[in-house]
Amino acid sequence: MGNRLGDHRMDDQTTLAASAIATKGDRAPPVLPAVVTQRVDVAPELMILRVAADGWELPDFVPGQYAVLALPGSAPRCPGSDPEPPDPHKIIRRAYSIASSSLARQYLEFYIALVRSGELTPRLFALRVGDRVGLGRKITGMFTLGQVPPDQHVVLIATGTGIAPYMSMIRTALTADSPRRFAVIHGARHSWDLGYHAELMSLAHVCPKLTYIPVVSQPHEEPVPWGGKTGRCQDIWKSRLIDATWGFRVEPANTHVFLCGNPAMIEQMVALLAEEGFHEHSRKSPGQIHTENYW
Repeated sequence: MGNRLGDHRMDDQTTLAASAIATKGDRAPPVLPAVVTQRVDVAPELMILRVAADGWELPDFVPGQYAVLALPGSAPRCPGSDPEPPDPHKIIRRAYSIASSSLARQYLEFYIALVRSGELTPRLFALRVGDRVGLGRKITGMFTLGQVPPDQHVVLIATGTGIAPYMSMIRTALTADSPRRFAVIHGARHSWDLGYHAELMSLAHVCPKLTYIPVVSQPHEEPVPWGGKTGRCQDIWKSRLIDATWGFRVEPANTHVFLCGNPAMIEQMVALLAEEGFHEHSRKSPGQIHTENYW
């Protein structure tokens, strides 16, 4: 299986620390040492990773924001990934949306999909509990609930790992006394690709303010018949299922819609929403559609 990152922790720790100093002048965000505290393999190419700061304090953040994970080019890649020559002088950085609650100060949680030809994810998938990883000190991003009036409801639509920022929002903002309703539509090819499925099912069962609609696009590939919704997120929106569940029509006057994940889904949903009078949000022109492309 090759060398484990744990076998090179001191060298990689030094490399990451040196990078944090060296990158101050080139505008790259500095990375600081962190340690993997939990790993959950959701599916063969999907995992939930928790990391804790090592020797420093995690900064505050707003649900929906992202942080940078980093590893040196010398870090091993997971089995089955495309080969790549190690480069000990290279620090590979990528931004990932935070899935943990902003109230959980001991760790940050990320939901990550393996890209076998990628630079960083094959190295992240080689990590185990106790291994070191670089974590950016700065947390940023505008894909948050901050621009949504408190009396407005929220529909969160995601494909794949695009569910991550919504988990942070739900875990932080969903309270029993809140007048705001949340609906989560999560699309994936298969049921086993629906990360956080059990948690969202449980939350929706005990909290009437949360509606959770998982949908799979390839039900014929399920080993056991899928009893839930099939098709794509766009189909669920067009079915007006949320209207029926909430008991009133979802419209720009009462609801904001967040879109995260596959750009094709986002493009099609923006078009559908525009036909109903929703507008894309920007700093200069506030609207009810908030988007975050994942590739």
